[in-house]
Amino acid sequence: MNTPMNTKDLDNSGRRIVVDPVTRIEGHMRCEVNVDDNNIIRNAVSTGTMWRGLEVILKGRDPRDAWAFVERICGVCTGTHALTSVRAVEDALGIQIPLNAHLIRHLMDKTLQAHDHIVHFYHLHALDWINPVNALKADPVGTSELQKMVSPHHPKSSPGYFKDVQTRLKKFVETGQLGLFANGYWDNPAYKLPAEADLMAVAHYLEALDMQKEIVKIHTIFGGKNPHPNFMVGGVACAINIDGVGASGAPVNMTSLNFVLQRIKEAQAFTDNVYLPDVLAIAGLYKDWLYGGGLASKNVLAYGTYQKVPYDPTSNLLPGGAIINGNWDEVHEVDVRDPEQIKEFVDHSWYTYEGDKKGLHPWDGETEPKFELGPNTVGSRTNIKEIDEGAKYSWIKAPRWRGHAMEVGPLARYIIAYASGNDYVQDQVDRALGTFNQNTGLALTVKQFLPSTLGRTLARAMECKLCVDTMIDDWHQLVGNIKNGDSSTANVEKWDPASWPKEAIGVGTNEAPRGALGHWIKIKDGKIENYQAIVPTTWNGSPRDGEGNIGAFEAALMNTPMERPDEPVEILRTLHSFDPCLACSTHVMSEDGQELTKVKIR
Repeated sequence: MNTPMNTKDLDNSGRRIVVDPVTRIEGHMRCEVNVDDNNIIRNAVSTGTMWRGLEVILKGRDPRDAWAFVERICGVCTGTHALTSVRAVEDALGIQIPLNAHLIRHLMDKTLQAHDHIVHFYHLHALDWINPVNALKADPVGTSELQKMVSPHHPKSSPGYFKDVQTRLKKFVETGQLGLFANGYWDNPAYKLPAEADLMAVAHYLEALDMQKEIVKIHTIFGGKNPHPNFMVGGVACAINIDGVGASGAPVNMTSLNFVLQRIKEAQAFTDNVYLPDVLAIAGLYKDWLYGGGLASKNVLAYGTYQKVPYDPTSNLLPGGAIINGNWDEVHEVDVRDPEQIKEFVDHSWYTYEGDKKGLHPWDGETEPKFELGPNTVGSRTNIKEIDEGAKYSWIKAPRWRGHAMEVGPLARYIIAYASGNDYVQDQVDRALGTFNQNTGLALTVKQFLPSTLGRTLARAMECKLCVDTMIDDWHQLVGNIKNGDSSTANVEKWDPASWPKEAIGVGTNEAPRGALGHWIKIKDGKIENYQAIVPTTWNGSPRDGEGNIGAFEAALMNTPMERPDEPVEILRTLHSFDPCLACSTHVMSEDGQELTKVKIR
């Protein structure tokens, strides 16, 4: 499918559909599309409508404290911003952390990744595919048979179990209070699952609620709490005393380490027996829903993550790189320090540079708000009916890699890993696609299936399995290293600012659940001179740039047919597959807290 990537290929005539707010995401998002006479999307406009501040207020602060501030950029990605921040400071100051700290950070980061993917699918995205009201019509015996066919090793598969779930759901419906399942388009023909599949998925939705609260306890062992676990420049904040006795996090001992191992194994079992089978089963029942590829089939970006050998990017479990124009045969190297590779533009963003047409590398980034509506806006500042995408229309900037709009996230990581010849990822993808083709009778290739909304959702599930599987390896390596007598968790040789250079610059990167994350820092006289973050949703949710290139959200919606445009199930399916985090991507405030402008909302 040829997906437009530039405004010259869009058609903003036809009926305008507005979705505001887009729900079941982190933060505030607006989406507008134009549909033709056949209800096919021919133009899309993605707007970040939330305005907040955590980035610029770091100016003048101690770099060792930055992680605690930027960790609050998001309440979902609990530690990924903190980890990226301490990496930026360590890069600037030339600090290398001990092996134990490296492994513990991996365990914490992969815990976040697995937790986020599970929560994303079941609690933010699954209701785009499953119909909980339809589950009331299901035969529990049939659901039990379906469960045993889809995942024969899952212990919760009896007819009685599914009958109990159905009874709980019925009580919600009979009271007229659907609770978690309210405000859905449950009679929309876009929902295609049989009732038994809907009941099975609802049961797993409830199981995932229990699972997600268990796996994050790993953060309480190593980071003291969740959300927002503790980190530190130079390592991790927990001490190791293998024979000691203490509460979680102080100190780490064999009791707490065995507790961590048990949580990992539970997450592994849930991923193998519930999460992955559910995604493949739903994909098989929506086999013709191969929309939503957008930039995924053309431009994807990843920084790489999970170094097996510390400070050796060639040992990344998931490699970094960039693919342009759908050429999987060439993976370009990405250098986040190169000012010619990564720039942010504000032609269509509510910010201003000294000359909006230029782009700025994050080390030279500016955050100057400029809220103004375009002349073709329908409505008023406080009641926008239709946005003017020809002008500034979003609080999200437009980052570009060598001038290209890019998609980031699990799908981008998996495309790059697959194209790079990563054996683990290639085996995962080929097996999953084989199951999909067998279930559907199709014969799709990887390039035909993976760059789609279904493929984006499957990539998350496969990455969750990669994380929980390799966490076992990290755990054994950590325990082995400790048993060999190494209990160090921090390098404090450069903790004293007196040991720092007068000026330093650094960058920290990570692959957050939603995609490539970078923090850039400038330090002068022991204080932060400038701090900028480009987060995954800045890449994916970017507005147009001065060349007319559209962002990943906008591109992914193109050419998607809608059953009922006033009930935008299809829009939600594709946008939710990215797991947008507008809270991360829109942040600006004066460093001293003074008022910059007023934005009044209802």
